[in-house]
Amino acid sequence: MKKTLSIILALVMLLSLGAITASAADSADIWVTIADKDGNLAVAAEKVTVTDTDSDGALTISDALYCAHEAFYEGGAAAGYATKNTEYGLSLDKLWGASNGGSYGYYLNGASAWSLTDAVKADDYLYAFVYTDLVGWSDKFSTFDKFMGDAKALDGVELTLTYVAEYDASYMPVFKPLAGADIYVNGEITGIKTGPEGKATVAFPENGTFVVTAKSADENITPPVFKATVTGAPEATEEVTEAPTEAATKAPTAVATPDQSSNSNPNAVKTGAENVMIYAVLAMMVLLFGIVAFKKRYEK
Repeated sequence: MKKTLSIILALVMLLSLGAITASAADSADIWVTIADKDGNLAVAAEKVTVTDTDSDGALTISDALYCAHEAFYEGGAAAGYATKNTEYGLSLDKLWGASNGGSYGYYLNGASAWSLTDAVKADDYLYAFVYTDLVGWSDKFSTFDKFMGDAKALDGVELTLTYVAEYDASYMPVFKPLAGADIYVNGEITGIKTGPEGKATVAFPENGTFVVTAKSADENITPPVFKATVTGAPEATEEVTEAPTEAATKAPTAVATPDQSSNSNPNAVKTGAENVMIYAVLAMMVLLFGIVAFKKRYEK
């Protein structure tokens, strides 16, 4: 009886663990970039919530690409994404609306993935692209040393650009620095080029989200991505003009201002008036004295 009970309890624990595992694999948020058939960025380091779209019990690259098309492609995955089973296993048949006979590539966390059934987990970075050269297949995957990050406005961010220059004996990609590539920010060329070691420093003048990529005149590279969230730019200050007061809006009253001449000196005017009064008093006294003298002489 005890043995049977132990077995039942063990089975219950296993089932519980299985349920927890299944629940944990229900979804995961990863980052996805997709380059289209013209070599342009259709999706640039966007967050995608991956679910088990094919109900195989795992979250895979195929699930991630399906969910990315559902989120960002007009018409959804039904219009832009398709897979098929081949002798090589599950293979891409359409990516971002392009059906080209199987000329696609995809990298997980900067490394070449084995197949669409490779597992993905939270915070992974998936890059998929459509080949632009369907004759010589010269498209070469390129990447910066980081795909996203925060940056301070006016501070430079150093990026290192590498690309798949060749393959080794095991057909594994060999990355090398790419010099002389032109740096673009939000689709505009900056005049910045990568140096001999593939390095370039990019500064951002204002706050916002900026997508940095690169193009090369020498190599047919897939567009690398660095998405910067920029903060810390000084806020623009506007000159504040205060509204004039009621007194200030009234017409000014003309006020006489004395100049340097004596005619405009109020003290000079006062002195002149006093002199006139003195002369008048003296004249009256002289006149009165004359009248008195005349009278006395007449009386004699």
